[in-house]
Amino acid sequence: MQAQAASRLGCQVRTLEKTADCPAASVVHDHKVGDWNDPDTLIEWAKGCDLITLENEFVEAESLAKLEESGFPVIPTSATMAAVQDKWIQKQRLKEQGLPVPVFESVSSQECIKKFGEKLGWPLVLKKRKQGYDGKGNATIRNPESIQEAWSAMGSGKYPLYVEAFCPFVKELAVMVVRSVSGDHTEYPVVETVQKDHICHVVTAPCSIDAAQQKKASALARSAIEAVQALGCFGVEMFLTREGEILINELAPRVHNSGHYTIEACPCSQFENHIRSILGWPLGDTSLVKPAAVMINLLGVGEGPPLPQGINEALQNADVHLHIYGKSDSRKGRKMGHLTLIGDHMEETTQQAISLASQLVFGNA
Repeated sequence: MQAQAASRLGCQVRTLEKTADCPAASVVHDHKVGDWNDPDTLIEWAKGCDLITLENEFVEAESLAKLEESGFPVIPTSATMAAVQDKWIQKQRLKEQGLPVPVFESVSSQECIKKFGEKLGWPLVLKKRKQGYDGKGNATIRNPESIQEAWSAMGSGKYPLYVEAFCPFVKELAVMVVRSVSGDHTEYPVVETVQKDHICHVVTAPCSIDAAQQKKASALARSAIEAVQALGCFGVEMFLTREGEILINELAPRVHNSGHYTIEACPCSQFENHIRSILGWPLGDTSLVKPAAVMINLLGVGEGPPLPQGINEALQNADVHLHIYGKSDSRKGRKMGHLTLIGDHMEETTQQAISLASQLVFGNA
């Protein structure tokens, strides 16, 4: 989706991925297969690039620094990625800047986790400091007896971990913030995200919170990406508590799942604004074209082909905007695509979007 936005603006896109059949390969000017953390591979590939950007946070900051040292511009920079891709360091940076985050602590043993729980209470969340996404790097610990299970699920100490106080939120919020190399910035509307098993299922824009809370959330999101000197489009995930407090959960240094609705719901999508921002071009309009937008993630229910059952029925609705990602195969819980619906009334639009999404089934349960 980022490559598609770039091509509309006249850019030729080259990609580097670990597989030949990744979704972007079908829409880019040139695709290379290789290890993005091997400096020699990166530098050889970069020789055909004027500017390098990212669509995930898994390329090590040290590898990106090698590119910069060789004279290739990288946005976001290796310094920003070093501050963000390790989530414990990310939380440290946000805390140092006076931004509200849940209480957290680095842990190296089950005993450390137990002491944290005894101090702050249960439940709590054990997280991988790196390489965690879509629930693959989190485990909720509800009592001392479940520490062992969570510790094993997170690699039994193989990976650096940290633990965080569980936030009893009433809503999960997200804001896409765009910060340009020219110094300009803009934010998309505050949205509500609904998660199941740590995976985003539904995004509704705008979020049903009052104007003061929306303003506060937007300001916090902007301060968070400024704290890591971010450039480009960043996602900021937050918790809203019953008392009206807003805490920053984590930053995503890239276009983000909670902003996919912007393709149809805003005059300028998060993908196009990312390209504009890294090239120093004027940023586009981030307002909503209709009062309500709902995006539903389409997840695999099991193994199977990459096209869903029910696509004919879903596409009979003239209002549906369907995106199939072109992944090689379906697996349970894998994000295979999304659909977006925009309308005049949030409740009606949400119900219709959920109904349409239920017709689309990837894989066999």
